[in-house]
Amino acid sequence: MFYNFLLEYIEIFTFLNVFKYITFRVGLAVFTSLIIVLVIGGPFIKLFSDRKILDPIREDGPGDHIIKKIGTPTMGGLVILIGITISVLMWSDLDNIYIIFSLYILISFGLLGALDDYKKIKTNNSSGLSFKFKLFSQIFLAFIGISILTHFTNYQEFTNLYFPFFKNLFVNLGWFFVPFSIFVIVGSSNAVNLTDGLDGLATVPVILVAACFAFISYVAGNVIFSDYLQITYIEGTGEISIFCGAIIGSCLGFLWFNAPPAKIFMGDTGSLSLGGSLGAIGIITKHEIVLAITGGLFVLEAVSVIVQVISYKFTGKRVFKMAPIHHHFEKKGWPESTVVIRFWIISIILAMIGLATLKLR
Repeated sequence: MFYNFLLEYIEIFTFLNVFKYITFRVGLAVFTSLIIVLVIGGPFIKLFSDRKILDPIREDGPGDHIIKKIGTPTMGGLVILIGITISVLMWSDLDNIYIIFSLYILISFGLLGALDDYKKIKTNNSSGLSFKFKLFSQIFLAFIGISILTHFTNYQEFTNLYFPFFKNLFVNLGWFFVPFSIFVIVGSSNAVNLTDGLDGLATVPVILVAACFAFISYVAGNVIFSDYLQITYIEGTGEISIFCGAIIGSCLGFLWFNAPPAKIFMGDTGSLSLGGSLGAIGIITKHEIVLAITGGLFVLEAVSVIVQVISYKFTGKRVFKMAPIHHHFEKKGWPESTVVIRFWIISIILAMIGLATLKLR
């Protein structure tokens, strides 16, 4: 919005040319979203505490959660969404279809998460919306987004699935591109949602993945850099690095309040929207597999739940003491801070591996 406005005056005021540089606007996006969240975070926490917008704690979870986390406000994802949305509207090119698509996924999944959080608060139960309703809604929202994206995108290789570590290895998904993209968005959304179970556990990995894809989207949208790194050039993708920058800034600001011991939880409002957005970014940049690598912690959390459910259903036995897997380690006696920091370390390693795929081809 502000960027599009400034473009009209560049010929008059030449110093405004600096806003044409994506890297400059990425920095502005990080700074803007960070400041917004830091400024409104405190008042939101007070408001939510006064209105009793509190997170219902799982009764079957680790025992100390009932003592330590009861009375903590939730739906902090609203703060994150406000920071990202305002920052993106200010500094990105709103004529870019990839920005529109990413904002749609962010906001629509955020609203679904807010509805889920609202039901949890109203019923004072951690269950929220039914699994079937939430999953169907996610699929429907993702389908609308993918339909819009494919309609307005004139990119012939968009249906290709590229494999990292190889120069020219890809598979053309054809019509299967739509269900595959829906799977990526919905899977990423739920994986982040499952990871968001401890103070700051999901926030830092989201920052790391967003940072990786800020770089990936920038080089993928640059003819020279994409040719040098031998990755697919996608015109206009560079703008997504601004969206990633807004995610980084908002999550950094939120981490100020979400760091152990958390003063507020992001809730499904934040986790569903952030996860869905990362999935959308992976699709746009054609690095869906790299997304699974950099976001490997989210994949691990989701797989642990799937394995637990399948094992218990068919054998009556549990593989883990509790799923998702971060609760398994808590049940084994690891302090919450130990679990969080060690999982952060794993995320850092996976992020570096994901970035390494850009050169090892």
